[in-house]
Amino acid sequence: MPNDRRESRPPRPARGAKAARSQPRSTSRSSAGRPADAPAVRKPTPRRPVSKTPLTGKPVTSKPVGGNGRVASKRQRPLRAPSPAALYERLSALYPDAHCELDFTTPFQLAVATILSAQCTDKRVNVVTPVLFARYPTVESLARARQEDVEEIIKSTGFFRNKAKSIIAMAGALADSHGGEVPSVMDTLVTLPGIGRKTANVILGNAFNMNEGVVVDTHVGRLATRLGLTSETDPVKVEQGLMRLFPREQWTMLAHLLIFHGRRVCDAKKPRCAECTLADICPSSGIGNGPPKAGKGNREPGTGNRR
Repeated sequence: MPNDRRESRPPRPARGAKAARSQPRSTSRSSAGRPADAPAVRKPTPRRPVSKTPLTGKPVTSKPVGGNGRVASKRQRPLRAPSPAALYERLSALYPDAHCELDFTTPFQLAVATILSAQCTDKRVNVVTPVLFARYPTVESLARARQEDVEEIIKSTGFFRNKAKSIIAMAGALADSHGGEVPSVMDTLVTLPGIGRKTANVILGNAFNMNEGVVVDTHVGRLATRLGLTSETDPVKVEQGLMRLFPREQWTMLAHLLIFHGRRVCDAKKPRCAECTLADICPSSGIGNGPPKAGKGNREPGTGNRR
C-alpha cells in the first residue's frame, strides 16, 4: 500500500529555468505574423520635419539664440542691416561729443600718438606722450633721439622697441624730406615709417579735417560686422564698404561714433544689448543678453579694462 500511494501522487511543477525548458513552445501566430504570446511592439512616432534656412542649412528656431546659448530676445531680430542714415542719426544723438580720444596739439604729436596706440589704450598713450614730448618737443629732437631712451619712456605702451624705432624713423623722414612738417596727402603719408592707411586716416581726419577715408580699428570692424554693414574682415575692404554706404562728410565722425559705442556699449566679449539704442534695428541684437559676469573682461570704462 505505501508504494501505491507514492506512485499515485501527481508530479511537482518544475521551477526556474527547468520550468521554462519544460513548457512546450507555442507555434500559433497572430495575424500580424508574430507568436501569440510575444509582447506587442510599439511603432516609433514619426518625427516632424525640421525646416532649415536655404543659405546655412541650419534649423530655423522660433527665437534668436545668442552666442551664450540663451534666447536672445522675445522680439524677433531685424533681418537686414539698419539704414545708414538712421544709424548715424541715432549714434550722433547718443554721442554728440564724439571725438578722437588721443591728446595732441599738432599733426606731428597726433602721428606719434597714433603709432603708440597700436595694441594699447588711448588712456595709456595719453599718460606717456606728455613725458615724451617734454623730452623731445620738436621733430628734429626726436629724430636725433637715442632709441634706448625713447624705449624707456614708452615702455608701458607695449611693443616699445618697434614703436620707438618707428617714431624715430618717422621723425627723421619728416626732418629730411618734408621740412619737419607732416604732409596732408594720403599717398605721401603712407610712405612714412610706421604710418599705414589707418594711421593716415586718423591724421588727415583729425589734424587736417579732411575726409579721405574711414578709420577701421578693432571697434569699427566689430560693429560694422554686427550691424550687418559688411561681411568682410579685411580692414581695407571694410573701409571701402563703409565709404560706399555713408556720405564723404561723415567718414571721420562715423569712426568716432562707432568707436565710442564699441567702448561703452557694444563690448567685444559682453555687449550690453539690453541698453543699446540700436537694439531694435541691429541684426545682432540680443547676443549679449543675460547678466554680466564679474571678471576682467567686464569692467566699466575707466577701471583699467583693456579695450
